[in-house]
Amino acid sequence: MELGIFSVSLTVKDLATSRSFYEKLDFEMVGGDQENYVILKNGGCIIGLFQGMFDKNILTFNPGWSGPHEESETFSDVRAIETKLRARGIHIESSNTSESEKGPANIMLTDPDGNGILLDQHRS
Repeated sequence: MELGIFSVSLTVKDLATSRSFYEKLDFEMVGGDQENYVILKNGGCIIGLFQGMFDKNILTFNPGWSGPHEESETFSDVRAIETKLRARGIHIESSNTSESEKGPANIMLTDPDGNGILLDQHRS
């Protein structure tokens, strides 16, 4: 199963302060609404900074993407990934998928140490 591009989604107290800090580490903004979240990139590293959207940091995968705004030619749909994970006994914390739907959807699970994992598909 192809999980797509990986990033870390960080919960921040002050978006502007955190963005400034990471820009000093040569991260550049590549996405986001700039009010609630920004997506930053430095080489192959991607960090999402989110203010007021999540309770804790999350490991994030984007099926269908090979980079910020770069679609993969082939990918595993998040619904297929969810089916495989459930078959393997992985508990899905939340899901907004449907067997009959296509396109954007996501699932959330938690690793054994309590780290959140988001599989967030943006495309069809």
